[in-house]
Amino acid sequence: MANETIFKRYEGNPIIKPEEVKNANSVFNSAVVKFGKGYAGVFRVDTTKLFSELHAGWSQDGINWKIDDKQIDMKGNTSKNYKTASCYDPRVTLIEGTYYVTWCYYPAGISCHIGVAKTKDFKTFFQITEIMLPYNRNAVLFEGKINGKFACLNRPSDPFHTSFGEVFYAESDDLIHWGNHKFVFGAAGGWQRSKVGPGPAPIKIKEGWLMIYHGVRITCSGYIYCMGGAILNGKEPWKVKYRARPYLLAPSTQYEMVGDVPNVIFPCAMLHDKKTDKVSIYYGAADTVVGLATADMGELVSWIKKNSD
Repeated sequence: MANETIFKRYEGNPIIKPEEVKNANSVFNSAVVKFGKGYAGVFRVDTTKLFSELHAGWSQDGINWKIDDKQIDMKGNTSKNYKTASCYDPRVTLIEGTYYVTWCYYPAGISCHIGVAKTKDFKTFFQITEIMLPYNRNAVLFEGKINGKFACLNRPSDPFHTSFGEVFYAESDDLIHWGNHKFVFGAAGGWQRSKVGPGPAPIKIKEGWLMIYHGVRITCSGYIYCMGGAILNGKEPWKVKYRARPYLLAPSTQYEMVGDVPNVIFPCAMLHDKKTDKVSIYYGAADTVVGLATADMGELVSWIKKNSD
């Protein structure tokens, strides 16, 4: 299949379609993690009212999913209009036995915020707060604390669908108060010439932190979202050690090129099987369905290093 230099698409893609969830217009840009003997996740479900909601889901094999028909009933310090606040593009990270969820939403006015919540069982979710100043469009926590602090990658934005975007780093003692904001990287020409944003939770590897991200170029026919890879410094993740200039995946199949928003590959989850060294990426395709692609970890890391400037 086209542009499969390192990652290979699952032959059964898309693995999640909107018809599998009641009253769904689309299911995409969703995050999954290993959970117990199987897998669990938080899924973006755009309903037939075209509201974006967060739904929990479970799987035995990471491919066949049962997604709740009902929106997550968020407890804790959540906004009064959470259920109609257009919650979307979640990421999930396991830190010290607790699963943390970050997502973008609009708790008040036109300001896009980042919410953060925690769960132990993917049945009960407690929102902790809203992190980052508005406007912010993407945020994902690192798996494990860095120098004793929670850490995240995020992409400042504006109220609308921006034509710009850069990746920043921030850290916190308590997930509420954030500081030490550092620039990580921005657009770099070619397939990522317009904007970039963080993807799944980075994975700790020998070389530092493996980062998968999305890059965008604006063309005369609209936005095109591709997937790229980088390796960040292990102790100072705002420092980029390697950043591959070619993309890892670009829209080329029908389900990636045709949908509510055509020509989109948007990675939100990354799993690493240490026994097989297989890396699995779950990505939103054309803002309509969920796709899966896999690669060998050693080959992926070598390719990023070899193709970095």
